[in-house]
Amino acid sequence: MTAVLQARGLGKKYGKHWALTDCTLDVPAGHVVGLVGPNGAGKTTLLNLASGALPPTSGTITVLGGRPGASTAQLARVGFVAQDTPSYASLSIADHLTLGARLNPGWDAELARQRIERLGLDPAQRAGKLSGGQRAQLALTLGIAKRPDLLLLDEPVAALDPLARREFLQGLLEAAVEHELSVVLSSHLVSDLERACDYLIVLVDSRVQVAGEVEELLATHHRLTGPRRDPERLPAEQQVISASHTDRQSTFIVRTDTPIHDPAWTVSQLSLEDLVLAYMNTTARAHYRPVLEVQR
Repeated sequence: MTAVLQARGLGKKYGKHWALTDCTLDVPAGHVVGLVGPNGAGKTTLLNLASGALPPTSGTITVLGGRPGASTAQLARVGFVAQDTPSYASLSIADHLTLGARLNPGWDAELARQRIERLGLDPAQRAGKLSGGQRAQLALTLGIAKRPDLLLLDEPVAALDPLARREFLQGLLEAAVEHELSVVLSSHLVSDLERACDYLIVLVDSRVQVAGEVEELLATHHRLTGPRRDPERLPAEQQVISASHTDRQSTFIVRTDTPIHDPAWTVSQLSLEDLVLAYMNTTARAHYRPVLEVQR
């Protein structure tokens, strides 16, 4: 697996507070990667470290084989759309594209022009008059027209209505395919990840709980429902991710590559939301083994 981002023991401290600690991570090339986790997990800090906007306090991070922000050439290879999709309210869309051309040596003016035209946006309109969805699309246009190898997006659709989110994600997917972008999309909206991403990373307390291709993760995780049973009695190849019990019944979410033949269990598949919530529920997982990345 070729990694566009690698972190080893990565940490970032603000004063006495660690926003990210001991994060070890590999982000594969050629994917639209969904980065999900609870508030405070370190997602935004990680993306700021990857963009070169912040220096690490501890550990190491490499992006596209180099140190983030180490050179103009390195900066040119990474696009970043921040959570508030920042723009300059007094500048027009055309002004933003002119600024993008001046700041980015690889700027694709024709790509930016065509995308603004396709979106039906007026180049003369000021950014301060745009809707939230339009500002997000402008920010995405600036990120794509930079022609990066890696595009980082920090919850860019969190404040948008469902239609604007769908349009943004559709544009992102089209750009990723057309321009062969590697993308890391941070979001707490699992429905958006399910629509847009083919690779998933769940980050909790700065640690990767699971990482792998979405299709494979869904194929190897199952919900087992049956008579109450101690999880220690399950076969060793069935890795328990979470467990809940009533007086008579147990429900487990397990990960396994082998078929489940025990007739006592009713076996059902998980949705992506079920899978993500199972890994985020640290209380339910407190006594179970940590999960390793899917090996290809």
